[in-house]
Amino acid sequence: MNWNTLNDSAQLEEIKKESHNYPVLILKHSTRCSISSATLGRLERSWKQEEVGDLKPYFLDLIAYRPISNQIAEDFGVWHESPQALIIRNGESVYDASHFDISFDGIKAQVAALV
Repeated sequence: MNWNTLNDSAQLEEIKKESHNYPVLILKHSTRCSISSATLGRLERSWKQEEVGDLKPYFLDLIAYRPISNQIAEDFGVWHESPQALIIRNGESVYDASHFDISFDGIKAQVAALV
């Protein structure tokens, strides 16, 4: 899986712009949480880019970049959770899941529903 690192709040504006061309996934990961680590591992083992088309995945280490995590919650109108996955389309969050509700199959279904 090829993550794009989210480590600057200015990237959120770029993600909003990108999402008008293709869906964008943001995964908020806590390096201090065993559930987050388990979820990340499960997602990476299941990931098949060809099954989600142009979906562009971003990875946020929310311990290192907590202000960006807070900005995501504010900008996209979602309650902060960790771990958390959001799909952004046309500048808005169209899907969010947290903890063990995050799965490749769930993400794939949401991307398919956007077509």
